[in-house]
Amino acid sequence: RVVPFSGTLKDRLSNEDHRPRPGEVQLFWLGQAGFVIESHHHRWLIDPYLSDSLARKYRGKKYDHVRMMAAPIAPTELPPLDAVLCTHRHTDHMDPDTLQPLAAAQPALRFVVPAASRDEALKRCAVTNERLILAHVGQVIGLAGSCTVEPVASAHESFSIDAAGDHEWLGYIMTIAGIRIYHSGDGIPYDGLPDLLRERKVDVALLPVNGRDEVRKTASIPGNFTLDEAVQLCARAAIPHLVAHHYGLFAFNTIAAAEIDRRAAHETAVQITRARLDEMLVFSH
Repeated sequence: RVVPFSGTLKDRLSNEDHRPRPGEVQLFWLGQAGFVIESHHHRWLIDPYLSDSLARKYRGKKYDHVRMMAAPIAPTELPPLDAVLCTHRHTDHMDPDTLQPLAAAQPALRFVVPAASRDEALKRCAVTNERLILAHVGQVIGLAGSCTVEPVASAHESFSIDAAGDHEWLGYIMTIAGIRIYHSGDGIPYDGLPDLLRERKVDVALLPVNGRDEVRKTASIPGNFTLDEAVQLCARAAIPHLVAHHYGLFAFNTIAAAEIDRRAAHETAVQITRARLDEMLVFSH
């Protein structure tokens, strides 16, 4: 179900009357690849970028990273979280200006990060080793209760594997309230991915749809699934729901919202939902 809401995201998340019922999962988009994912008992955050750190870094450059949409919530306004997941080290997925104030405000909070980016994650989060949960492809991570996270390799135009054999770019298959959600991080299709996801019986895929091209690649801006590729992955993996995201934040690296909406209106193989800041997505058994 798509449930529009008014008011601020802070107010929505802090109101316990709006928590999901047992067997439900609610998703709130934060822009780019970021989501709040919550069940009746648990609340996770994945790939939050809630600052202007990239705009400051690239001020005056060709690709200035100026926001096209404001962050819907500040890190310190987030309610208590059970875990934060980061798929890789790029700043719009592992942002120190988001993670550090969040880590300071919630001192018991732990961070799931790629094992290949451990040292970078320690700096980005400004935490000690004990607060990191290192993710290795194929090794399922047990979080609270029956919640699990299975790291999956992602190809951010290509694979990146360190000397220990750990992948730098990850996706996560998250099982929460009995619902399986695949967040690919940044990535493109690769052989074996549809079969893996089909075997896991994924219910919903959160996929970037901003695409890629030689202009961006030459500028060291690796790309992602095209909208067609995201739909095809879900169809081949028998994933019934696609939530399209990673658009509308940076003008040089996006897809038009209307293009996603047109595809959603005519697609029959997969239910496509475009992530929106003022809508809550509810999934249930």
